[in-house]
Amino acid sequence: MPGFRLVPTERFAFGSFVDCNMATAWVGDRFRIFPGKYGEDPVWGPADELMFADGADPDEAFLTPHEGFTRPRMPANAAPGTPGLHGAVWFETVYQDERDASGRTLFALYHNENYPSTLPFDEATGEGYRDEGWPPGLQGDSSIQAVPRIGIMKSVDGGESWSDRGVILEDRDDRMIRLPHNRNNTFPGGVGDPSAVASGEHLYVFFGEYAYPAPWSAEHHDPAIEAEGQCISVARIPLADLDDPVGRARRWDGVAFIGPPDGVGQPIRSLQIPVEQGGGAVSAGDEKYYWGPSVSWNEYLECWVMLLGRVDAGYWKGDSVFISFNPHRDLGEGDNAQDWSIPELLLQREGRTLWYPSLQPLNTTEDVDARRTSLRLGRRARLFVKDLDFAGGDWYGSDFVVEFER
Repeated sequence: MPGFRLVPTERFAFGSFVDCNMATAWVGDRFRIFPGKYGEDPVWGPADELMFADGADPDEAFLTPHEGFTRPRMPANAAPGTPGLHGAVWFETVYQDERDASGRTLFALYHNENYPSTLPFDEATGEGYRDEGWPPGLQGDSSIQAVPRIGIMKSVDGGESWSDRGVILEDRDDRMIRLPHNRNNTFPGGVGDPSAVASGEHLYVFFGEYAYPAPWSAEHHDPAIEAEGQCISVARIPLADLDDPVGRARRWDGVAFIGPPDGVGQPIRSLQIPVEQGGGAVSAGDEKYYWGPSVSWNEYLECWVMLLGRVDAGYWKGDSVFISFNPHRDLGEGDNAQDWSIPELLLQREGRTLWYPSLQPLNTTEDVDARRTSLRLGRRARLFVKDLDFAGGDWYGSDFVVEFER
C-alpha cells in the first residue's frame, strides 16, 4: 500500500466561489481552472458564478482574484416541461479530447440539481419528480431537497463557451426517499458529486449514489436495503460517445458495466462504512457514508488515488478527508474499477465541515513541463478543501502538500 504524509505549507487561499470538485486542464500553455455554479435554483437563487481563470502555472491560476475570472458563454435554462438544460450545474471534471491537437476541445462532466418545480414529473417519459412528500432541505423546513444528476457539456474553444450534450446518469422518481423517512436535509436520492478519469477507450465516472436501490415506498422502507445500494459507485461511457452521450453510459451492476444509466447499479463495497463503524443509510441523517470522490492517476505511484469526504451527521456535516488507492492502470479489466483500498484518514479538522477535497499540481518545473492537472499528478500534490466553518464564512484553499511514498 502506498504511503503518504501531509506537509504543512503557507496558507494558500482561493479567491472565488467553489462548491464542487475543482476541474483543471492545460489549454495551450495556460493552466485553466473551472470553479463555480451556473443556472436556475429556486431554493438558493439563480447563479452565474461558473467561471474560469488561467495562469502560466497552477499557483498563478489558483491565486487569481475574483475580478480576474471570466464567465463563459453557457446554454440558457429551458422552461419546465420543455427539452433542454434544467436546474443548476457545477463542472466536476474536464476531459481533454486527445484527438484535438490544439487541446481546445473539452468535455465537462457536470453535477446538475433539480426540484419538482424545475423538472416536474412527465408521465410520458418518466423523467422528473412528483411534488409529493418532499423532504426539507439544507435551509431547514422553509426549503426542500434537490435531486442530483450527472451530464456532459462540450467546448471547442478551450472553455470560453459550452453546449449541453445531455444527462448521462440519473435516478428516477420512484426511487426517491421521501417523508417521513428522509432526515438528511440534502438529497432524497439521485447521483452526483462525480469525478471522471479516462482509462483505455472509456471515461470512468465515480459518483455518489443516494437513492433507494428499488422502487421506494414509506410502508416498505428498509434502512438496511437502502444502505446496501448506496455510497461511491462507478459507471463508464465510451470516449467516442462523449459528443452524443445520452443513453450511452453503463453502470457497474456487480458483474460488469451493463447496468442502464437510469437503473440500479452496485456500489464499491470497500468504500462502504460498516454498520459497526457507524455506517448506514443516506436518508437517516445520523449515519456515516463516504461521498464526493476526486480521482487522479499518480505517475510516481503508478496507481489511482481517490480522495473522499465523509458525512457524519445531518445537513451533510463531516470534518474529515480520506484517501484510497487502486493499483490497476486498466480500469476496464475484470472488476479492477472496484478494487479500492479501505479509506484511510488524510485530514481532520474536528468540529468543522469539510467538502470537496482535491489534489492539484504544484508550480514546479516538473509539474508544469509534464502538464499535470487534477487528473494526473506526481509524488507531491497540493491538497485543497472547502471549509464551511472557517472564520468569516466558507473558505476554499490549502494548508498542506501531500507527499507520497512507494
